[in-house]
Amino acid sequence: MTADAGSISKAAPPPVTITKAKQSLGSRLAERASGGLVRVFLIVVGLFWLVPTIGLLLSSLRTPRDMAASGWWEVLSKPSQLTFESYDKLLANSDITDSLVNTVLITVPATVLVVVIGALAGYAFAWMEFPGRDWWFLAVVGLLVVPVQVALIPIAELFGKIGLFGSMLGVILFHTGFGLPFAVFLLRNFFAEIPRELLEAARLDGAGELRLFARVVMPLGGPAIASLGIFQFLWVWNDMLIALVFTDSGSQPITVALQTQVRQFGNNIDVLAPGAFISMVIPLAVFFAFQRQFVSGVMAGAVK
Repeated sequence: MTADAGSISKAAPPPVTITKAKQSLGSRLAERASGGLVRVFLIVVGLFWLVPTIGLLLSSLRTPRDMAASGWWEVLSKPSQLTFESYDKLLANSDITDSLVNTVLITVPATVLVVVIGALAGYAFAWMEFPGRDWWFLAVVGLLVVPVQVALIPIAELFGKIGLFGSMLGVILFHTGFGLPFAVFLLRNFFAEIPRELLEAARLDGAGELRLFARVVMPLGGPAIASLGIFQFLWVWNDMLIALVFTDSGSQPITVALQTQVRQFGNNIDVLAPGAFISMVIPLAVFFAFQRQFVSGVMAGAVK
């Protein structure tokens, strides 16, 4: 019996061999080449995506005369064209520097408020019992479909009556109000995936709702909160429509300030190029700094 079993085991091909035999030639070639080809393809796509940023950087390091004479790629063969003269003029332009400070003063509070309020509301909708909880959550989800353009005129009239029109506070409140529905929807769904046993154990140890939220829920919700913060930061930083409507010359952000420079493009190209690069590179730096948390937050819940 032992010899028969050994002969049978030798005659039968292993499962891996059967699987490979069933694969087509194209599938096997694709499987072998996918690793290297995918990496090369992703590198090429990444470099292609960075071409506008690199071009803007090199343009900002050239004089207006050189920019008018040739494209930014000319500097690759003539590195002597590189100069920081445009950045010196940018720092001397109070409209641009003040607007950059205004952008920070608008973006940071609007992002922090959305993250904090959205996290508190998301936890309440996920784990606290109160009358009409599901209906209130459906109302919040319904607000996601309201376009920003629909609310511009009514809210502008409201801000005009209460004295917020033309101020940074009005822009912050507008961004906060329209960012909260998505924040509550995202964080509520993420917090609802936290095991109930973990929360019950913390309550048995004497943790109240605020302590439970701060010590258990917030650390576990770090990836989702980071993703929300990046989304909100990029939206507020790059916004021009809301800022164009609700700000004046003293509270306008960098996007509106650059738009006013476009009207005088021939005279202010040396200010416009470095200003546009700074406006672009700061969101890129924020994204790359938190990309790991961003990916974790986007993928959370996709795989059980």
